[in-house]
Amino acid sequence: MDISICSYSFHRLLAAGQQDIFRYIADCKDLGCTGLDAWNGHFPEIGVGDKAVTADQLGSTNLLSSTERDYIASIKAAADKAGIPFGALAVDGAHIYDEDADVAKCNRVRAYRWIEIGALLGARQIRMDSGGPKEMTDEMFAAIKEGYGDVIARAKAKDIQIIIENHWGSSSIPDNVVRILEGVPGLGYLFDTHNWADGYRDEGRVKTVKYATATHVKTFAWDEAGHEIGDDAEPAIQLLLDSGYKGSWGIESCPRDGDEYGSAAKSVALIKRMVAA
Repeated sequence: MDISICSYSFHRLLAAGQQDIFRYIADCKDLGCTGLDAWNGHFPEIGVGDKAVTADQLGSTNLLSSTERDYIASIKAAADKAGIPFGALAVDGAHIYDEDADVAKCNRVRAYRWIEIGALLGARQIRMDSGGPKEMTDEMFAAIKEGYGDVIARAKAKDIQIIIENHWGSSSIPDNVVRILEGVPGLGYLFDTHNWADGYRDEGRVKTVKYATATHVKTFAWDEAGHEIGDDAEPAIQLLLDSGYKGSWGIESCPRDGDEYGSAAKSVALIKRMVAA
């Protein structure tokens, strides 16, 4: 069984200066993970470059600086030393659709940058959002389809799968997610147990579980017996098991009490208990 913890699970520790990408790798080893699921917020040096991209860089063949490449190499070396490979990268700021054409082009440059980063890290998957509002027009769908097709082809050449997550905007509506997955060849799916528009959670879980190629099992609160009581995570895990899911079990812990390490450990224990049962 492969298990990982999305580094967003430690975003409060990161913001407080109590964790960075290197500590994240060490923490994952201590918590018994077999893979790394890093959120791009844990790469602040790369974030500086991401913010500086311009639309005219779309045709560039050199999107990473030597400093960025050295930084990435040091991260890869730390992961290799810990014996934990990068499974997925969760990338914010590279969503496919945006009403502003220049913003969409800059997002595409960021997507290209992260495909290069993913290849250097040896990542298997990269999550990139669809973008756009909840109401997905035909025109918007066509742009999303074209954009994913472009980044999928670029990533496939580096043995990386691009995945969409039910996350925000257009991807928070179950029928939109199904339409995109059915309409875009080669696109994988990061099944998040929580991220649906209000009132759509149960429908979303049922309609999309069969497409899952990765997971973010969301955990929020716990009882004394180690059961997740914040958002019915356990029925979602069982739904994945019943669907025959065989991929890596990714966790995104968002503890309401702020105990990020404690909740991460409980989440790992929950997955191991249910999946091994």
